[in-house]
Amino acid sequence: NEAAIAAMAIGMAAKGLRPVAEIQFADYIFPAIDQIVSEMSRIRYRSAGQFTQPIVVRSPWGGGIRGGQTHSMSPEAFFTHVPGIKVVIPSNPYDAKGLLLASIESDDPIIFFEPKRIYNGPFDGQADGALQSWANHPKGEVPEGHYTVELGKAEIVREGSAVTVVTYGTLVHVALAAADKAGIDAEVIDLKTLTPYDIETISDSVKKTGRCIVANEAPRTSSFAAELAAQIQEDCFWSLEAPIHRIAGWDTPYPHAHEWSYFPGQQRFINAMKSVTETV
Repeated sequence: NEAAIAAMAIGMAAKGLRPVAEIQFADYIFPAIDQIVSEMSRIRYRSAGQFTQPIVVRSPWGGGIRGGQTHSMSPEAFFTHVPGIKVVIPSNPYDAKGLLLASIESDDPIIFFEPKRIYNGPFDGQADGALQSWANHPKGEVPEGHYTVELGKAEIVREGSAVTVVTYGTLVHVALAAADKAGIDAEVIDLKTLTPYDIETISDSVKKTGRCIVANEAPRTSSFAAELAAQIQEDCFWSLEAPIHRIAGWDTPYPHAHEWSYFPGQQRFINAMKSVTETV
C-alpha cells in the first residue's frame, strides 16, 4: 500500500497537482522508499526542471507512546541522506500548520514527520508526569487563516549562554524542561527543518556559548545528530570549550518493555548539560 501511495503521488505531481500523501506510521514508510528515493527525489533533477515533485508525505513519527518496535521509529536520517528531498519536523501546533502550508507550496518533495507524542500537548519527558495541554502554550493557538513558517529556518526557543542544545520534535520540550530543572543557562534551538538545516543560527549560538549538545530520538549510530555534530565541529572548532555531546536512542529496535530507558528523557539532558558545562 505504501509503495502505491507514493507512486500515485509521484504521477499526480508530475501532472501538475500538489498531492499530500499520508503514511500511517513512520515505521511503515519503508515499502515506499524505492519510489521516494529513486523517483520522487530525482525527477526534477533528471528532467532538468521540466517536471517538479510538489509532494508532501505526512507521517506520525517518534516514540514515547508505548508503541513498541513497529510504531515508534524515528527514520528521518534515511531521508536527510537523499539529495532532492526536504525533511520537516515541527514541535508545536502553530509551527505544524505554518510548516505544512509552506511544504505544500514548495515545488520539492518534503517528508513531513509529525511527533505523535505531542499531538495532544507538549511532553517534558517525564513518563509518570501529568498530561499537559497545548491550551497554555504560546504556540498552542493556531490561527484559522493562511500563514506559513519559513522552511530551512531554525528558532532559538530559549536563550542562554552556558551551552547550546540543538534538537527537534518532542525533544525540544524535554530539553526546555531539563534546562529549567537543572538551573542551567542553556540556549535551546528548535531545528524545524532538518534538510536544509539552519547551520548559521546553530553556529552563531555555539560560538557564543562554546559548548554544544545535539539530540535526537533515533538510534545513535549514523543518526541525524551525528551529522549535526560533524558540521558544528567543522564550523565551530576554535570556539568549542568541550567536546560536542550527543544524546540519542540506543542501537536497538525501539523496546516496548524498556521504553523509558530508550527514550532520551530529562535526566539524560541534565547529565549532558552538567558534563559539558563542567568541562574546563
